[in-house]
Order: sequence, then C-alpha cells, then structure tokens
Amino acid sequence: MLSAAAVMAPAAATQKSSLEVLLETLKKRDEQPKDAPPTLPARPTCRGRLPTTRRPSLPAGFKLENGMATVAATEVAVVDKKADAKMEIAGLEAKEEKPVKGCIFGTKRKFPNTEALEESPYVDEFHEERKGTAVCKDPPSVSSATIKTNGKPACTNIMDYVLQKKLRVWCSSPNAKWELGQIQSISGDDAEILLANGKVLTVSPEQLLPANPDILDGVDDLIQMSYLNEPSVLYNLQLRHSHDLIYKLHSMGSLQSCNTSKKTNDDPHVYAVADLAFNEMLRDGVNQSIIISGESGAGKTETAKIAMQYLSDLGGASGTESEVLQTNVILEALGNAKTSRNHNSSRFGKLIEIHFSETGKMCGAKIQTFLLEKSRVVQRAQGERSYHIFYQLCSGAPPLLKKKLFLKSASDYNYLKQSNCLKIDGVDDSKKFTVLVDALDTIQISKEDQMKLFSMLAAVLWLGNISFSVIDNENHVEVVSNEGLATAAKLLGCTANQLVTAMSTVKIRAGNDSIVKKLTLTQAIDARDALAKSIYANLFDWIVEQINHSLGTGRQFTWRSISILDIYGFECFNKNGFEQFCINYANERLQQHFNRHLFKLQQDEYLEDGIDWTPVEFVDNTNCLSLFEKKPLGLLSLLDEESTFPKATDFSFANKLKQQLSGNSCFKGEKEGTFKICHYAGEVTYDTAGFLEKNRDPLHSESIQLLSSCKCELPKHFASVMVADSQNKSSLSWHSVMDTQKQSVVTKFKAQLFKLMQQLESTTPHFIRCIQPNSKQHPRLFEHDLVLHQLKCCGVLEVVRISRTCYPTRITHQQFAERYGFLLLRSIASQDPLSVSIAVLQQFNIPPEMYQVGYTKLFFHTGQLYMSERARIHFDNLVKRWRAAVLIQKYTRRRLAANMFNDQLSHIIHLLQSVMRGCLARRKYKCLQNEKESKASHNIVQGDTRKNNSESRICHEMNGHYPHEPVITELQGRITKAEAALRDKEEENVMLKRQLEQYERKWSEYEAKMKSMEEAWKRQLSSLQLSLVAAKKSLAADDATTRAAWTDFTPTHAQYDSEDTLSTGTHTPEVIESRHHNHNPEAKVSAGNSDRRVNAVNHLAKEFQDRRQVFEDDAGFLVAVKSGQVGSNMNPDEELRKLKDRFATWKKDYKSRLKETKVNLNKVGTHDEKSRKRWWGKKSSK
Repeated sequence: MLSAAAVMAPAAATQKSSLEVLLETLKKRDEQPKDAPPTLPARPTCRGRLPTTRRPSLPAGFKLENGMATVAATEVAVVDKKADAKMEIAGLEAKEEKPVKGCIFGTKRKFPNTEALEESPYVDEFHEERKGTAVCKDPPSVSSATIKTNGKPACTNIMDYVLQKKLRVWCSSPNAKWELGQIQSISGDDAEILLANGKVLTVSPEQLLPANPDILDGVDDLIQMSYLNEPSVLYNLQLRHSHDLIYKLHSMGSLQSCNTSKKTNDDPHVYAVADLAFNEMLRDGVNQSIIISGESGAGKTETAKIAMQYLSDLGGASGTESEVLQTNVILEALGNAKTSRNHNSSRFGKLIEIHFSETGKMCGAKIQTFLLEKSRVVQRAQGERSYHIFYQLCSGAPPLLKKKLFLKSASDYNYLKQSNCLKIDGVDDSKKFTVLVDALDTIQISKEDQMKLFSMLAAVLWLGNISFSVIDNENHVEVVSNEGLATAAKLLGCTANQLVTAMSTVKIRAGNDSIVKKLTLTQAIDARDALAKSIYANLFDWIVEQINHSLGTGRQFTWRSISILDIYGFECFNKNGFEQFCINYANERLQQHFNRHLFKLQQDEYLEDGIDWTPVEFVDNTNCLSLFEKKPLGLLSLLDEESTFPKATDFSFANKLKQQLSGNSCFKGEKEGTFKICHYAGEVTYDTAGFLEKNRDPLHSESIQLLSSCKCELPKHFASVMVADSQNKSSLSWHSVMDTQKQSVVTKFKAQLFKLMQQLESTTPHFIRCIQPNSKQHPRLFEHDLVLHQLKCCGVLEVVRISRTCYPTRITHQQFAERYGFLLLRSIASQDPLSVSIAVLQQFNIPPEMYQVGYTKLFFHTGQLYMSERARIHFDNLVKRWRAAVLIQKYTRRRLAANMFNDQLSHIIHLLQSVMRGCLARRKYKCLQNEKESKASHNIVQGDTRKNNSESRICHEMNGHYPHEPVITELQGRITKAEAALRDKEEENVMLKRQLEQYERKWSEYEAKMKSMEEAWKRQLSSLQLSLVAAKKSLAADDATTRAAWTDFTPTHAQYDSEDTLSTGTHTPEVIESRHHNHNPEAKVSAGNSDRRVNAVNHLAKEFQDRRQVFEDDAGFLVAVKSGQVGSNMNPDEELRKLKDRFATWKKDYKSRLKETKVNLNKVGTHDEKSRKRWWGKKSSK
C-alpha cells in the first residue's frame, strides 16, 4: 500500500529498498549490547521499494476489496495530466473498481461467532493457526473525494475512468443477467448503453461493471484479467468452452476444468498439473497430491484418469503402468453407477497412491476406498441404475459362464428392474464386460478368483429374487421355495434350509437360553437386503485387496509417491438421504483443506515472516464443520446417540436435531422429518427417513453364521472379516456378534476422513476444480446459473485475488544461498546466507517489487527465479562439459599412452627377434660349417674309395666285369645316415645314464633321511609309551590301595538286597558303594579324584595312538609320492619338512601336558593319603 508522502516524493530522490532497510536493522542489532534482546527487522513499507519514474504508481490508498478496487481519500500533488492518465491506466491493469450494488461475484458470508473445532485432523496446529485469521471482515468505506488535475476534476476510481472513456461495460438487465455493451453517453446520474443486440438501455452507473479489453477475451489464466468480476469471469469461461478450451488456470497449483465432450492438449491442462507434481517430487523429494473436486457429473473421474495416464507415461518402462491404468476399469465397473445427474457417477471415494523410485520410474500403487454406497445394490431412485458390473455380467458373460452361474437377462432380477432403467444410451455393456475381463487379466487376478467374483455377484442378484409369504395375522412370513432360493443357495455353497432360516428367523438370547422368533415381512425383506449389501460391500473390499496385492509387488523400491484423490462431489437432489449427508460432509472437509492451503497457511506464513502483506478475506466453513463434528451436540454425535436407542425412529431423530441445534446459523429445522444445512456450496434439505437404520448397518447373527457355514471360500472370508471388525472379537460367538456394540457408519467414515486429511497434509497439494457446464449432460451447452453457482461455491474470486498478489515461490536464505551462491565470487559466497542471497538478487537485477525478504525466507512472484535458475543450469552445463572434457582428455591420454607402449613393445619385440635371428643364424652357420667339414672328410674317404674302385674296375674290366655306380651311391648314403643316428643314440644314452646316476644318489640320500627320522620317531614314541605304562601302573596301585581302605572300614550293618530278602553282612557292589558314599563324604571325593586321574591318562594315551597313526600315514604317503607309486603335484621334500615341524610342535606340547599330568597325579595321591589317615583317625576314636 502506497502512502501519500511516497507518491509526492520526487522521482530523482534516492529511495531505500526493503533490503537496505533490513541490512541496516541487522547492523544496528549487531551493534547493540550482547545482553540486549534481539530486535526483528523492520517490516518493509512496500513490496521491495517505493515506486520510481520507471514504474508508474497507483493512487494512494488503492486497495482490493470484494473483487473491486477502492481508493482512500487522500491529497496528492498536482502533476501533468498526461502523466496522471498514464498512472490511472496502469492501475486499471491490475486493480478493480469501487463496490457497487448488485450480485457481485464472490460475496463473502459472515460467520461472526466462529467456534474452534473440538476435533480436527490438525489438532496440534489448529489453535495457533486460528490466531490473526482474517475471516469475512466488513469492507472499508470508500470516500467520494476527487482528485483535481490542473484545476479540473480527474478520475477518482476505475469506474469513473471507464465512464469518461466510454469503454465496454457489463450491464445488469431486468432479468438479472449481465449483458455486454458500450457506453454511448452520460447524462446526469444515468448512462446510455448500446448492447450487442442493438438495444439501447438507460441505467444507473451502479448497475454497471467494467468489461475487459477484447485482447483479454478467452485468456487462459484468470490472473491476467484486468477486471475481475462476476460477468467477466463467466463470459471468459463461456467463450473458452465454446471453443473446446475447457481448462483454465486461476492460481498457482490450481486448475479449473469445464466438463465437455471434447478435450485438447492446450495449456493449461491436467497434464501440466501432473507434470508439476512429478517434477516437484523429483526435485524436492516430497510426496505430492492432486486433489480433484467438484460437483457430481463435473468430470472428476475422467480428470483423474487423464492424470494417471500422464504419470504412467512419465514413469513408464517398468511394466507397472499398464496395471495401474487398468484399475480404473475394475473400480468403475464395481463402484460406479448411473444417476440422474451423471451416467458414470462414482459412488465411492478413492485415493490412488502411485509410488515412484528415485529415478522417477513407477514401481507400484496402492488404492484406498471410502464409503461405498452399498444401499444402491437393493434400492435406488427411478431412472437410475445399480452398479455397472451387474448389467455387464448379464449382458456380456459367455454362454458357458452363464450356465455355471445360472444367469438370465437383467430384466429377470428384481434388484435391477425396480428402477426401470436397464441400459445407458451409447454404452454397450457386453463390450464393457470384455474390457473388464481383460483388465482383470492384466492385474493378474487368476481365473479362479474371477470365477469367485462372478459367483458372488450372481448370488447377490438371485438373493433379490427370494420372496416371502405371510402365514399368520401377526404378519410373520416364510420363504417361498422358488428358483431364486435354490440358485442363491447353490452359488453361496449352503443348503436351502440354512438360507431359509437366515432369511425368516432370528434368535433372541434370554439368559442362557435362545428363543427362535419368526420375522415379519418388513424384517425379512430387510434381513435379505442386509445380507445382499453385506456380501457386495465385502466383495468390493476383497477385490481392492487383490488389486493392491498385485500392484504392490515392487514396493521395496519405493521412494516417493503422488496421490490422486477422486472422491464423490457435492450432491443436492430433490430428495437427499443418508448417503448425500455423508458425501457433503466429506466435501466440507475437502473445502477446508483447500482453504487451509490456498488461504490460511499461505497468509500466515507471510505474516509470521514479517513481509508486507494485506490479508485476503475468504469464506471459512469452520462453523459448518463444527455443526457436524462438535461433541456432544454435533450432527454426527446426535445421530450416533439416537442410533443406540432401540425404540428411536427417524422422526424422533429429526425432532432431537431441532431441539439441540436450532441456535446454529448453519442449521434449519423443517417439517415432516427434514432439516436443512447451509453448506459452503449452498443449502441442502435432508430427509431423515432411513438415517438410523443405515447408520446402524445391522446384520443378524444368523446371516453371519450362514456365511461362515458356506462351502465356498469367499463367504467364509466375509464372515471372518465381520467377526474381526467387532470390538470383543476374542470372546465372540456367532450369537453375540449382534449384541456387541460396533462402530456406526458415520463414526467409521469420520475416522477414515480424518486419516485421509492427515495423509494429504503430509503432501504438497495440487488442486483441480471441475465445473459442470450443464445439468442435461449435453455437449457444448453452457448454463450460466449452474456454472455461476459452482464458481461461487469454489471461491474462485478469492483464489484469483490471492494468486495475483501472493508469492508462490518461497525459499529459505540458507537454501537460496546454497543453490545460487556459487554463481558469485568466492569472497562473497563465503558470507552469511542473507548477504549471499541479496548479492545474488542484485547480480541478476530482479526487480525489488517482484520479491520480498522475510526473517527466514525469500518470497518471489511467479517466474522471478528464471534468470538465476537459468544461470545455475548454464553453470551446471559448463561443469558437465568440463567434466566431459576431462573425461575425454583422460581417455585420449590413455589412448596415447597405450599407443606409445605398443610402439615400445613392438620395438622391443623386433629387437628380441633380431637377437634371436642372429643366434639362430650363428647356430645354423656352425652347423653348416660342421657339415662342410664332415663332407670334406667324407670326400677324402670317397676319393680313396673311388681310387680303389677304379683300380678294381680296371681289374674287372680287364677280366670283363663292369660295376653298377647308382647302387654303390645309395649304399654309401645309408651308411652315413646309420652312422649319424648311432652317434645321436650314444649321446642320448650318456645323458640318460648321468640322470639315472644322479636320481639314484638322491634316492639313497632320501631313504637314509627317512630311516633316521623313523628311528627317531620310534625312540620318542617308545619313550612316551613307557611313560604312559608307568603312569597306568601307578594309578592302578593307588586305586587298589584306596578301594582296600574303603572295604576295611565299611560298617557291617544289615543291608536289603531286595524288597523281600534281608541278609546281614552280605552286600552287593552297588549297595556297598552307595552306603560308603552316603556315610563317607571324603571317600566320595577320593573316588572322584581317582576317576579323573584315570580319565586324564586314558585321554593322553588315546591322543598318542591317534597322532602316531596320523604321522605314520603321512610318512607312508610321502614315500609313495617320492617313489612315483602315487601321482601328485606336491613337492615331497617340502611336505616332509612341514611334517617334521608339525611332529616337533606336537611332541613339545604333548611332553608338557604329560609332565603336568604327572604333577597333578602326585598331588592327588598325596591328598588321598591324607584323607585316609584323617578318616582312619576318626574311626579309631569312635
């Protein structure tokens, strides 16, 4: 809010920003004495700093109230007229007009005597949050003072400016509708308006509201509208709806959706809300929630499916997303039905908690359900249907399944045909059943469980065909034996007689006796319907458990979750019963959660952190919630109290409400058992008929016993669940279940609702408001009154008002400094978080009016962290690039080093190869040289041979003989080869002979070592054995002496060898030993010592034998390995050394233990000798 002095200040003057003021305050605080109490920073006088010449200021005292602008009376300096006009036009873009008479959108209801709730999901925080809350205060008065410019009257507010400029306006017509027109002229207190249809109206300016410029028609964010009033918002919605632009933003984290026949992907969209929730979950590591609200038929279920589809795409590639999406098909089939306002109305509430891993992959889901409308199974209004699953089963089940379940068409069942509505236009129930079976398969529900499901559904339908006949004047009945009775009994797995007993009789306990009483016709019908409702409700819970079990397989990888709440919308029918009572109570709770987060907590945070903030008023529904929940005079408490009285009726309940709640402003008592409640969405009249019975939700013990005795598995499971839900389940019998006081329906529902609120409170909420465009469920039809009523109920104007001025981005100084401080110089980044934060803001030139500095946090308008976040991302990219460059350099250096190493290795290999080639060449040269020499000597021999041969040839020639030259050459070659082979064999034999001699020498040495070792072992073992023999002989002698002493001094009393024989002086060994031990304790100790000595010596002897055998076996094995008899890779010499070491170690230890045993034996012997002497002395003295 700008003061007059601020406006009058010259533009050139230097103004202090809120940051400078805050820093000066902190500096003064630091200069104070240490014992002085700390002072908080002064609250800034405006958002950031006073206006400068660059930013035109608004009129002093300009303020938003009731969706319109108000201007306080103040005097300002006279400035140039053009500058003043610019100032006013700038104000028009953000502010509104003064209050005018008429139906202004967002009018606040006043609850002057608001009481704090005694019971709330936010008990710990409630009283603190109530402090300082601005709830529906009276708007400030508006002065009619005018501002003069150059001596002429100037515009005092927005409406005067609109009238002067003859801009577009909204005119209130006689039929209470707003019409768009253009101001033609102004005469006195009236204005002539040219409407769009050509008519000219003369109206008072009080009946006019400013209209937005053409450029803002159909804007997708209501915050961007220059004038925020009822007709402008309504016109904007209608224009977008006509162009199939059904989504609209009206706050940060809040989306508005008009249900229509066509949806587009334009922004804003449900996808944007889901994407925001997903990104915040990954960024902040906090669970998120998407709360979808609106009246019945507004499109909440479809919106929830769109959000789930988008989240499944974001967290895909895990295989779970298809299963999560298919849950919608199953839950819609079992929990949705056709009502008068919606062909696919959710008759239960559900919270779908989708789990994600740290990488953002979907890894499971969990579904929670609330308050299924099970009364719809047995009765409903005309023109409505029961749950879709019944019609889909009758229409789409294959012939084999129909035969097993004895199914007929839907028109043959009383539960389905009573409302005269079996089909929905444009819906094929047969195809829907096929889709349902596919969904059950996708969720991995087995065919056996599917058969159980369909069997129970068929049993419920056949229960409705059971009829009764009156048998006496007291209206008692008996069950008619018909097809319905027999078929229902078969499907449940019980006998027809058991079913008849449960339907027509009840057992009353009188003391220890039970009396069987027949039911009247009304009671029998109620018992039948109660059984059918109970089976269906438990079946619904069972299928949800199966779904959760299937979706929870990967929950061990769960990190965070996004919850989607799709709960029944606010309902107001011609006749509203118990179900509408509970549904609207739940919507009151959700509306308070909405108010709490978008108004209450946000504004409280601003005030607590000391920033400049003018509280925005909003409609608080605390009084209505108090009417429901207050104890002991709240609606729920009175309903529970009346339900406990056996003779109470619905009419008596209505009278009690009138007596107790007549003073409450939100309650109105009506005639004929009805009452009215003033909800946040309007007044609703409730009929108390059936309230008590539905709240008690009775089920006779005979029905529970029937289910427990059925052969089928599911009825037994249902019975066990019912018994477990009772209070004293450990001591209950079947007949005492109904006697036990169990929780009422509203008490259970209230507990579920409180748990839901606490769960949502732990998440970051995102709101989607669904608006129903028309009540006829036709596309492209826009009903102004219906839409206007919903907008008022949702508090859209208050949401937009607070969104215009609020600070959606809030971050602590520490977090801001940690996130962006590295963008500064190192000297600045090392300062305190507040100084770092201010330096970052100044570096990125964020306008001071776009943020405020609180005591602990920084508050920003939307989009103000874009530059700093962009710089941070850019820096992160640079760091990533630097790391990538370092990584590339590392691998490049590695590659170069590897190439260098390969080159050096190649050079070394070539060098080695050249050396080896040289060596081989020299060896080959030597061989060739030797061969040449051998050839030379061979040639000499051949020369001599040829000479001799020539001589012999001459001789033969002379004698007439001629030799064959080739034969001789071949013989000579063979002789040469034989000689060479003989030389090689001789050399090889010489080498083998040397190796054999060396091996025989080593073997003889090894045998000598083994013999010496064996002789040493034998000597040592013999010595040990002699020591043991001596010890044994010593022990035997001591033992004989001890026993002789016992025998000499044993008393000679009569002993009984048996029960019938008495002998004196004759004792069996057992008796002698027993008597001796009983009369002589010292002898007993001596005998124990003797036994221990024998055991110790025996143990040493046994250890000696075992070790001897082990060492002999090891030595024999090594000899076998050494001689080659056994193949092994071990080294015999090394193993022999190890064996010697082990033997020496054991021998040393064994000698020490043997020596210790000898010492102990000597001590024990001396003790025994002393004991015998003492004992003998005692006997002699006697």
